[in-house]
Amino acid sequence: MGPGAIGPQIEHSAGFAQCWQEISGLPPASLLDLGSGGGLPGLVLAERWGCRTVLVDSMVKRMNFLRETLEWPGAPKDVVVITERAEVLARDPSLESSFDLVTARSFGPPSVVAECAVRFLRLGGTLVVSEPPEDDGTRWNQKVLRTMGLEDRGRIRHGAAFRVLSKVSATPKELPRAVGVPAKRPLF
Repeated sequence: MGPGAIGPQIEHSAGFAQCWQEISGLPPASLLDLGSGGGLPGLVLAERWGCRTVLVDSMVKRMNFLRETLEWPGAPKDVVVITERAEVLARDPSLESSFDLVTARSFGPPSVVAECAVRFLRLGGTLVVSEPPEDDGTRWNQKVLRTMGLEDRGRIRHGAAFRVLSKVSATPKELPRAVGVPAKRPLF
């Protein structure tokens, strides 16, 4: 989950929900959390909304921890933990274009997050990404985002900073590229 007290991390997770609520008055029907790590924000959002939730991370140890956590009494229901690279999982027909909301907290740089997330989103779906406190306006390349099928809805602050993007057109069939390529050769 990262260093520091759990309270501020849960509060940060609630910021993802506030971003969603600015878009829709209803909870999402489905949520995928990229790079779930210790389960934030995915577990907090699953508990809040009770929606179908998929937690994704490639680290076996982290995902085993989440599987154990979900067996505890009172743990959120309808949560699936998948240990796999996002580039591979995005091509799974049962997950492709099927999520209202994809979240990313510390998953990677903007280009990697956008490329790995876009195929999971249904048309009209939303990607919410945790952002650094300061932004010079150059992190997200608008032209490249449009070629991915994403539209930048802007930076929002709910305590922490978040970037909100909407999927407005079909994902190009070449995205995401092979495992590791998005990070080694970012599109922007």
